[in-house]
Amino acid sequence: MTKITFKVVRHDGGWAYEANGTYSERFPSREAARRAAKLAASADAAAGEVRPISYKEMEWYDETG
Repeated sequence: MTKITFKVVRHDGGWAYEANGTYSERFPSREAARRAAKLAASADAAAGEVRPISYKEMEWYDETG
């Protein structure tokens, strides 16, 4: 299994998620970008597999599922 980490970051005047050096579209809030990253991670995962995401507020957080 290839590990892909989804990171939620400030980007282009808003928030986006980044995976393997590619940024998503801009979202108005961190929460919206986090939800989109979770959706992208689940769509990318094989059946029954859970992909982690990371996001930063004051520090980095990891979340699964």
